[in-house]
Amino acid sequence: MSSDTEIYKKQNFGNTIGMGKKPALLIVDFVNGFNDENAFGGGNIPQAIKITQSLLEFARNQKLPIAHTRVVFADDGSDLNLMYKKVPSLKTLTENSKESQIVPELTPNNGEIIVRKRVPSAFFGTDLAPQLTLLGVDTIMITGCTTSGCVRASALDAMCWGFIPIVITDGCGDRAIGPHEANLFDLGQKYVDLMTASEAMEKIRNK
Repeated sequence: MSSDTEIYKKQNFGNTIGMGKKPALLIVDFVNGFNDENAFGGGNIPQAIKITQSLLEFARNQKLPIAHTRVVFADDGSDLNLMYKKVPSLKTLTENSKESQIVPELTPNNGEIIVRKRVPSAFFGTDLAPQLTLLGVDTIMITGCTTSGCVRASALDAMCWGFIPIVITDGCGDRAIGPHEANLFDLGQKYVDLMTASEAMEKIRNK
């Protein structure tokens, strides 16, 4: 890893962007199915949910915009797509299935955005970007799962939409630690700022 770090540093990767003026919190796919190692979960996802609980409480106290995402397919399978072909069991994530419900610890409050999606990114094919723009958001703190999948896709699209993406390292989880760590490294070198939940909260307090 040291040689990898050296070449990124030599090529001037890994710079930081910083916290903007109006942050929001995006919680990606922390639903029951992704918190169950017999379904889609495992790894450090339970720990990341616990960290996100604290950050969510903080964001509510700070009156920050908050968005949650769920993967939701039609009951009749009429909207199944290529992601489903890779992971056929995703078809169980329908509107009313237990597996597709946001975990109780992170139940959305009234007024918080809930995004239903059928692909990894929270932004692709949804109106999340214009909703956040309307609220004046310039920075998105991202937690959720999986780090290597929907968190990564959402962070990349946040950057492409012009939002400063901050991936909360201890608030993201994956069913395997190797992909989690590798994707945090890659995202931090090229696309996003990396912060722990405590670091992000401290920056917002000191703005």
